[in-house]
Amino acid sequence: MKIEVEVLSQEMIKPSVPTPDHLRNYQLSFLDQIQPPIFMPLVMFYPEEHDGVSNLERCNRIKRALSEALSVYYPLAGRIKDNAFINCNDEGVLFVEAKASCHLSDILEDPNPNNNNKFIPLELDDANELPAIAQVTYLECGGLVVFLGMSHKVGDALSFFTVIDCWAAFARGDTDIISPKFDSATIFPPRDISGFQPRTGITKDNLVNRRFVFDAPTIAAIRDMFTDKNSIDARRPTRVEALSAFIWSRFMAATQEKVDQGKIYTVIHAMNLRTRMDPPLPNHHFGNISRPAIAVPSMDKKDEFYDILNQMREAIRNVNAEYVKQLQSTDGHLNFIKSRAASFMKGEVVTFSFTSLCRLPVYVADFGWGKPVWLGSASLTFKNLCSLFDTKYGDGIEAWINLKQEDMAKLEADKEFLSYVSSTSKVKISDF
Repeated sequence: MKIEVEVLSQEMIKPSVPTPDHLRNYQLSFLDQIQPPIFMPLVMFYPEEHDGVSNLERCNRIKRALSEALSVYYPLAGRIKDNAFINCNDEGVLFVEAKASCHLSDILEDPNPNNNNKFIPLELDDANELPAIAQVTYLECGGLVVFLGMSHKVGDALSFFTVIDCWAAFARGDTDIISPKFDSATIFPPRDISGFQPRTGITKDNLVNRRFVFDAPTIAAIRDMFTDKNSIDARRPTRVEALSAFIWSRFMAATQEKVDQGKIYTVIHAMNLRTRMDPPLPNHHFGNISRPAIAVPSMDKKDEFYDILNQMREAIRNVNAEYVKQLQSTDGHLNFIKSRAASFMKGEVVTFSFTSLCRLPVYVADFGWGKPVWLGSASLTFKNLCSLFDTKYGDGIEAWINLKQEDMAKLEADKEFLSYVSSTSKVKISDF
């Protein structure tokens, strides 16, 4: 399906209330500094409004609500300077209004992550000084596509969704907003990161993104497959543990026919640190308060799954309160990521990263006309990356996998992988 998008207008949405002078300089934390300058994308799809409300009226409501939300999340209306701070000057968020030559039913019949990039006003790696961008696209059927992109320099996925939740709440007229805490630079003081390039790993050439749906019975079967009945710790893996172990093992089988003993193979899971601190932090603490759990699976072919599950669990267990204290007080993590980045650039490391948004409130963005019928990410700027989303009603999981073209071709030819993928990928039209 070919989608043509025409830009109708663009403007800067400024906060409804000017940012006070004493809040004009927002310090980035150490964990903000080391994040790549890319936009985290969320594309949300809404059907035609049947109560006589036009798309223009819906768009105006969205813009007013964004302006109000920016008075709460004021750093998003500023400009990032020198990878050190945000000048909260109220210049505003780039907001684009557009129209597309397609119907919502066309999109839901054949959901393609690569098409979602059509609804994004800038390339995802064009974050530069902008903390956030937004776009509203009108569909021919009267449907609406709402996009928000937030720079990873300013916050993690959980912070991203608190912004979207606040934005939608203002659009509904709900003023019961939990004020964010902007203290991440106090928790993780900024450092001199000279010698580390946050853009390491960003690539756009030869990448494709595919969406694979795993239904509830299939996920249950995969969980059983990865339950070691003979182990002392025979705890059944979670849905995310089992599915990520399965996807990684099939990626390895399909693309790494011969394991190179001179390379380091890693499996990475993004972890929310708020719940792992002592004492724990509430979710409304804004910023990058997350780090990866890095597992280095055994490459012993005698074990079909490379003992991947136990290795992942061990890595996740090690992201604990003591780990956070080390992040806060030593240069150990900075030295590690510098070393790992150098190895990555030399081709000595083969990483596969997972970001799970399962169980997060991703389908709650009701701007006053109901929740999205479908939402998702886009084709991203990193290879070997998998984003996991609950299906709308939480009964299955969508895996959005970003690979080099040749690796994706091999994975899509892997019969065992495909035997677990749902035969239909379309979003149920009955959902709206």
